[in-house]
Amino acid sequence: MNLSLNVPTPLEYFSSLVHSDADFALLEAAVSLGQDEYPEMSVQLVLGEVDQLLARLKRRLPADAGALHRLRVLNQFVYRDLNFAGNFNHFSDPDNSYIHIVLRRRLAIPISMAVIWLELAQGLGLNARGVSFPGYFLVKVNLKEGQVIIDPLTGQSLGREDLAERLEPYRQADGWLEARDVPLGLYLQAASPREIIARMLRNLKEIHAAQEDWSRLIAVQDRLVVLLPQMWSEYRDRGLAHAEAGRAGHALEDLETYLANTGETADRTALSARVAQLRRALH
Repeated sequence: MNLSLNVPTPLEYFSSLVHSDADFALLEAAVSLGQDEYPEMSVQLVLGEVDQLLARLKRRLPADAGALHRLRVLNQFVYRDLNFAGNFNHFSDPDNSYIHIVLRRRLAIPISMAVIWLELAQGLGLNARGVSFPGYFLVKVNLKEGQVIIDPLTGQSLGREDLAERLEPYRQADGWLEARDVPLGLYLQAASPREIIARMLRNLKEIHAAQEDWSRLIAVQDRLVVLLPQMWSEYRDRGLAHAEAGRAGHALEDLETYLANTGETADRTALSARVAQLRRALH
């Protein structure tokens, strides 16, 4: 008897992980992003590595440790004992977004470090969430003493002045006049797991687009379309990448999907002309 075992593709596996918000496995989905670049990487082995770190961490804590004590021990473990840090000299290295590489090199960008930190924090029972702060991903923990905002690359607690200073360039870029005009808390809302994975993918998207690496960009866009199936701009961007890669049929399908599901967008005329051009190329 022949037994056929259908192994899911990396994209199919990713799709199964992000299908529902109810049981969205953030760490597993984040680890799986590395499969496009490192197909031999075992997601389960990487998850096991993080489990081992959590087990080591738990052994350092008494059973009755309070939340503040757990937070301090967590940061001591991550930033002093394991020496995790920011890869400040090579922030645009795609490997900074791959959790299995981050675990090996102990170098990260804020959001990939945050994913690991959040897994450990939540494993300790801390009420921890990610924060999609402009330009820099943060984490926060709710304690009975109050809310703590933390830089995931250093473990540093950030006060209101620190946060306002980090926000100022974005306020100026948007034409905001005074820091008090927009409540700081607006930028400290918890990010959902889906939003975190989207931000990780868009970091990779920006890197590959800048390098005009169309095949890698398309792989990232495939995941973004699966993750955000009604974000029509992702179909547009994938279509344009397909066009640059010479895949006219795929480009046409994506650009037509974008145009069919959007109204009078600023790029509609230009994209309609591009669609007409692609149709002529195919016939």
